[in-house]
Amino acid sequence: MIRLLKIVKFVSIAFVAVIGLGLAVFFSWRALAQRANGKAFAITTAHGIDEAGYVEIGGIKQWLQVRGHDRDNPVLLCVHGGPGGTWIPVTRLFAAWEKDFTVVLWDQRGAGKTLAASGPAIAPTMTIERMAQDGIEVAEHLRRRLGKEKIVLLGHSFGSILGVIMAKQRPDLFSAFVGTGQAADLPRSVAMEYQRLRDAATAANDARTLRELAAIGQPPFSNREQVGVYFQCAERYQPPADSAAMVELQRSLLSPPPRYGIGDEWNRMRGFMVVPTWALYREILATNLMAGGRDFALPVFLFQGTEDRVTPLLLAEEYLNGIEAPRKEFVRFAGGGHFTVWSHAEAFGAELRRRVRPLAQSSSPPL
Repeated sequence: MIRLLKIVKFVSIAFVAVIGLGLAVFFSWRALAQRANGKAFAITTAHGIDEAGYVEIGGIKQWLQVRGHDRDNPVLLCVHGGPGGTWIPVTRLFAAWEKDFTVVLWDQRGAGKTLAASGPAIAPTMTIERMAQDGIEVAEHLRRRLGKEKIVLLGHSFGSILGVIMAKQRPDLFSAFVGTGQAADLPRSVAMEYQRLRDAATAANDARTLRELAAIGQPPFSNREQVGVYFQCAERYQPPADSAAMVELQRSLLSPPPRYGIGDEWNRMRGFMVVPTWALYREILATNLMAGGRDFALPVFLFQGTEDRVTPLLLAEEYLNGIEAPRKEFVRFAGGGHFTVWSHAEAFGAELRRRVRPLAQSSSPPL
């Protein structure tokens, strides 16, 4: 018996030692990679900008990252999806954009470093109306801080809902709106994807997915757990481009950008999976943007992946065809999914430069 206890003790000590060594290697590798990324993506031009920090927005501290090679370039405000889907960990994907735009990544209420400052108690204040108003305040701050009359607004997925509201309420702030993974009629989107998943699982003899879809029932869903199962099933049948985009996100754990620590990764995960309330998800899933009116007072561009299953190409096209705007264009990215903005970042940036940048104003701030 004593011999057995000694063996157990030895094995336990060895196990702890291996885990400790593994963690030491992980953190050392991560630190080296982070320093290398800092050098590789440093802004070194004389008129460049690389700032990050908290700004008082909507009564709380919210994090903004501002990067670009020339302060005279147009400002591009990126409104991420989720809710909770911070873009800070994939900063490297936008390095090429920073030559033509001053790129602003904003951690929204309940996301990333903003969540770190406020804590999860902020969750009940996370409504579409409140977060769209936050975005308007961010845009106003950027005009003052960077000396621009108008800025370019880019919204992805949930952020495309916020972006549409921001653009319609305050067109004076923006030279153009660019939607990607564009939400339009979410009840129809979810119903279409649910049926597609059933068909795909049937063709693949995927009994597990069919069983899980049957258990949650047809949309609309009545609780957060059903939504979670729905998205888990959808992930199994996402297009290759979206799988590649998720790999880029996972890379940030081992090869992060500057100013992105392990605590930030924890906040990214809980901001996406834990903090948002069912009330917010219910509001998002009931969204039909056409109900908010057809008229836009600024140019509208939709950059959409042809294989987007979350916000289908068909519905995004219907939405653009149904609105009125001084200029509107629909740009397709062959093979792109819901995360085309990541998986096709270089081509996406080229289209921004070609189609949107000429419209952007970089004049003096308003008096």
